Amino acid sequence: MIKKFEDLEVWQNSRDLFNEIHLLITSSDFSKDYALVNQINRSSGSIMDNIAEGFRRAGNKEFIQYLSISKGSCSEVKSQPYRTMVRSCFSSEQGEILLTISQSLKKQLVGFIHYFKHSVFYRSESQI
Repeated sequence: MIKKFEDLEVWQNSRDLFNEIHLLITSSDFSKDYALVNQINRSSGSIMDNIAEGFRRAGNKEFIQYLSISKGSCSEVKSQPYRTMVRSCFSSEQGEILLTISQSLKKQLVGFIHYFKHSVFYRSESQI
């Protein structure tokens, strides 16, 4: 049973993506590109933070809104490896890892949003 946002697999996977990004930042020349590091750090953190914030909102409609914001941040994270590979901040293999993880997480977010939109448990704030 899910009682807190930390129980959500999608949040756990977003945390894993955040951690993977942190490892890549600290183990490569990428850390020297402060603006890009800040951007990917913020967008990857936004994924997990919005899932957490949406989890405690009044109803599924608001939760879906926050999941959608997370999905947008996930797309932003997916875009970042292209920039880092062009700048040779880290290898194409490292970039591919981030692309794969972020794509998988985005699919999971889309599925989660779809589930809540079509769930018999769908509630808006006015129904609570």
